[in-house]
Amino acid sequence: MFRNAWILAVAAAVLFATPVFALSASEKMKTCKFGADDQKLTGKARADFMKKCMANEDAGPKSAKPAAPEPAQ
Repeated sequence: MFRNAWILAVAAAVLFATPVFALSASEKMKTCKFGADDQKLTGKARADFMKKCMANEDAGPKSAKPAAPEPAQ
């Protein structure tokens, strides 16, 4: 009995941890447009943001490369 309850609890946890509905293309477009409008992007910056957003890439500002570690002496 305890084993069945444990299996049921694990199954419920797995089911609730996964998304039920994936975003459709039109929902994704609305979300990306909202982000571009919120940042007041226009022209090339908006087009780049929308392209990256629709491709699920990080559309945030590019961070500088971390400095290379100094060689040990």
